[in-house]
Amino acid sequence: MTTAQSTAPLAIVILAAGKGTRMKSDLHKVLHPIAGRPMLEHLLASAAELMPSRQVVVVGSGREQLERQLGTRASLAVQEPQLGTGHAVQQSEAALAGFAGDVLILYGDVPFVSAATMRLMLDRLHAADAPEVVVLGFTPADPLQYGRVIADDTGRIARMVEHKDASEAERACRLCNSGLMAARSDRLFDLLGKVGNTNAQGEYYLVDVVNIANAEGGHCAVVVTPDSDEVAGINSRAELAEAEARWQARRRVRAMADGATLIAPETVWFAWDTVLGRDVTIEPNVWFGPGVVVADSVTIRGFSHIEGARLAEGVEVGPYARLRPGAVLEAGAKIGNFVEVKNATLGPGAKANHLTYLGDAEVGAGANIGAGTITCNYDGYFKHKTVIGERAFIGSNSALIAPVRIGADSIVAAGSAVSRDVGDGELRLVRAEQLVKPGWADRFHDTMKRKKADRKASEGKR
Repeated sequence: MTTAQSTAPLAIVILAAGKGTRMKSDLHKVLHPIAGRPMLEHLLASAAELMPSRQVVVVGSGREQLERQLGTRASLAVQEPQLGTGHAVQQSEAALAGFAGDVLILYGDVPFVSAATMRLMLDRLHAADAPEVVVLGFTPADPLQYGRVIADDTGRIARMVEHKDASEAERACRLCNSGLMAARSDRLFDLLGKVGNTNAQGEYYLVDVVNIANAEGGHCAVVVTPDSDEVAGINSRAELAEAEARWQARRRVRAMADGATLIAPETVWFAWDTVLGRDVTIEPNVWFGPGVVVADSVTIRGFSHIEGARLAEGVEVGPYARLRPGAVLEAGAKIGNFVEVKNATLGPGAKANHLTYLGDAEVGAGANIGAGTITCNYDGYFKHKTVIGERAFIGSNSALIAPVRIGADSIVAAGSAVSRDVGDGELRLVRAEQLVKPGWADRFHDTMKRKKADRKASEGKR
């Protein structure tokens, strides 16, 4: 069948009015995250590639949550009560008043439909034979309770039927209905106005627009996605976990194909926007939150947790490191085990090898931060900044009480609590005076040993 790429205006209608009772959650079902991103946002990102002129989300309960999430990016249409998928799409008609073009119907809990598949549906809608409705079909390993698409070898649909209303012969068909459709706006709402609810569920089925179009002498077509996973719906926590696992598995494969080494791929968890350079090595049990950019030749050692951070070329992190939002490690910087960095920049070659907290700080190139160092950045009301100059040496177990500046090439002696600025090249030693009492410890031990022996003797006589 000859197809032509659609140039008509496009409206996206996303159905998200279901109660999501199987999730057992106060969070709206379509806002549950996969790879750190709400499933609805995954879908909107794919749809955005088609540059739609209108977007409508059909909502029921949880409307306020979706309003907060979407802002002005989409109109909301309320479906109350929920009387089926056909009824749900009807609720978008007012929001699309004055719109003339194609309508693509998607589902908020089916987040991974690709832009390529969406284009496939629209292009088929504009094929030479001009079908009135295009349905996205798929062929799962087990058809389960899915509705069936009864079609010929050319993809022309003879009948659409829900599983509950299907005959045994129809249930034997393995081509299933994903629920996704494309149609021209004027014809779509005309057909929806003719949909009835005489069926096993007493609902207004969206699929009936196909049967009505056929009955009126028109014809409809099905296109089939080669990847059934992209139309898998998410209705429970278990299905959410399965979707996460599928997404992660594909992302790991892509990371390795792009030149990263994953020592134990199944233990590395990416966010939706993680960016990795070439020759990056990631050891087992590393977790990426949103907002991480990793340059070439970076090594991330095991059990590290990284989010909202930028790692320049040649950086080394971990093991057991935590990089929080605003962490910036410049070329060759090193963060070692049990180091936490938040809203802080480490200059080129700077090091904090172990047991350190760097928050709201700027660390100069080549500086060395000793074990147990902390920047005391919060006074209970406000955050304050610590600035450490180039090549400064901070001794172990030091507390830098912000706001404070440590000069270039300076030394802060181990165990110091620094609350005033340190000049370039200075030594700052802030410790209490040591008190020495010769022989005191020996006398103490002798006394306590006698007391312990006397107690044992006393207890033995009882």
